[in-house]
Amino acid sequence: MRRIVNSTYVTLDGVTSDPQEWSLDYFDATAAEYALDKLRASDALLMGRLTYEGFASAWPERSGDEFSDRMNAMAKHVASTTLTEPAWNNTHVLRGDLAEAVRALKEQDGGDVLMYGYGPVAQQLVGHGLLDELHLWVHPVLRGAGTSTVFAPGVTGRYGRVATRTFDSGVVVLELSEPVAS
Repeated sequence: MRRIVNSTYVTLDGVTSDPQEWSLDYFDATAAEYALDKLRASDALLMGRLTYEGFASAWPERSGDEFSDRMNAMAKHVASTTLTEPAWNNTHVLRGDLAEAVRALKEQDGGDVLMYGYGPVAQQLVGHGLLDELHLWVHPVLRGAGTSTVFAPGVTGRYGRVATRTFDSGVVVLELSEPVAS
């Protein structure tokens, strides 16, 4: 059975929006290798429409390195009720009940399914016990405000195991796995 693994950048005050404005100074060679290892363990991406649109506008223009080439080649699954003609290659739109579609995706053979960002799709998966691992890249930054945060009202979940990884840049990755019933 495949695992759904979420990898999300977050500030100390829980903000996840606009990471390009606050995270880039903290992305060093060690963080890049860690991110590449997570991508290598995956053979598909799962995202909501907004994340998809951001990625689809940036990644197809990149190539010539392992990370970009893998991102562009792998299967992409997008949860959306409005996306009708995805332009990025190997994109499949998940329609209907999200939990049902993700359960079916997890039943397929293959590697991990990687998600970037923690928005409505990730929150729904946590609510249904379908998010197997949550990797929060905690950045030593306070934003004060943001349009999205990890700590959305009403979303609850518990994880049974936590590991940490600390980079010289000051970023700490909390690896939460083994979801347990709330």
